[in-house]
Amino acid sequence: MSQSDVEEKHAIKDKAVSQEDISRPSSSIHDELNQQNEPVQNREPVGDKEAQTDARSTMTTESAIPPPPDGGLHAWLKVFGGFMIYINIWGFTLTYGAFQTYYRTTLLPSSSPSAISWIGTVQAWLLIVIGVLSGPLFDLGYFRSMLLVGNVLVVLGIMMLSLSTKYWQVFLSQGLCMGLGAGLLYIPSLAMVGVWFSKKRAVALGIVMSGIAVGGVIYIIMFDHLVRTAGFPWAIRAIGFVALAAALLSIPALLSGSAWLKHKRKRRALFDKTALHDRLFLIFTACSFSTFLGYIVPYFYIPTYARERLGSNESTALYMLVLAIAGSFFGRLVSGVLAHFLGAIVTWALCAFSSGVLALCWISIETEKTFIAFSILWGFFSAALVTVPSAAFANITPDLSRLGTRLGMSWSVSSIASLIGAPIAGALLKKTNGRTNFIGVQVWSGVCLMLGTCWLVVLWIVTVRTQKKGWRV
Repeated sequence: MSQSDVEEKHAIKDKAVSQEDISRPSSSIHDELNQQNEPVQNREPVGDKEAQTDARSTMTTESAIPPPPDGGLHAWLKVFGGFMIYINIWGFTLTYGAFQTYYRTTLLPSSSPSAISWIGTVQAWLLIVIGVLSGPLFDLGYFRSMLLVGNVLVVLGIMMLSLSTKYWQVFLSQGLCMGLGAGLLYIPSLAMVGVWFSKKRAVALGIVMSGIAVGGVIYIIMFDHLVRTAGFPWAIRAIGFVALAAALLSIPALLSGSAWLKHKRKRRALFDKTALHDRLFLIFTACSFSTFLGYIVPYFYIPTYARERLGSNESTALYMLVLAIAGSFFGRLVSGVLAHFLGAIVTWALCAFSSGVLALCWISIETEKTFIAFSILWGFFSAALVTVPSAAFANITPDLSRLGTRLGMSWSVSSIASLIGAPIAGALLKKTNGRTNFIGVQVWSGVCLMLGTCWLVVLWIVTVRTQKKGWRV
């Protein structure tokens, strides 16, 4: 085929696509993104057709995903919708420390602490591991279905929890039903924001994930107050109504201006085999796995440490967890802005190192005031360990049409760390002279985070050498 024939064919395609309402940015923004050498191009290359099918080649028009506009009403509505989603999925998950205490003392006194902890652990694990399916389904155009089904399962799980009185009922409603629903929403909501932003991606994702802190604080305070005044069933129902409102707000926001979701896109396998040969993908997965091993541990044990080591009462111990989650709100916002200037990988490494140092300093804390300061600082610095990786992953992914699939693959491996990290730490708890010794928990968390920092340094070096775009990556 001659050069003129290809250009004529391409012009006809562009004219046809421009007549559809697929929310594409203006041509000036399109050209600017191309000049900035963003990872996703929407141009059909001239030459051998086989080269166009390479997994690392530029995105074809068949995917129908427009280049990231990096702003505008529809783009920021995606951020708002994702914020509402994260209030419900991660915000509720991080409150499990409060539920565990209530279950052990009141609702499920005959169940062992280990059995009770599996409810929250399975919920967090399913939240992440379902990404191995929800990511590819996003790439195939099933975002609308997952958005609706996921929100229904989350709200249904909370409402069914209000009726639960036995262990298996709590496990099914809070562990399985909520975990499955949250898993359908987690990766696709991140991928949706990633598709709409490029330069401002880290800031946008930071705002989305600040919903974790907002949800965590709201739900812990509601639970602590209402369970004492109205009882467990109505406390959970009230939380369910808040979750329902957040879900109803998220749906139109995430679907606005996304008519391209209706278009048939190229069918892909559940796994992208080319990722297994991508050094950056493999190193990124090692980074996230290592940091996830240590990240969740303090959130599970902050209330326990305050009660058993410092002698704090139940309410004070619970509000130390609230302070940690509140600190994470500001941490997510600041880390998002910092990643915009320093790069996502650099910011991720700095926060992983700071969190590791804090976890090791935790060993010497013996007073409530010092522990309050630790809780706030921990929430602030560790927040980036969940926020920034998604922005970093989008930056190292050569083809954004595969973003959902690859992100799901990576997070499904990291989910194993979230499943085993806290139980391993719990096995390291020891009794010394009648007092609980937390040094094993503290060292485990700190060492895992330091290991993650080392992997992040490797990721930064390889990325800088591969992309040749400077040290801000």
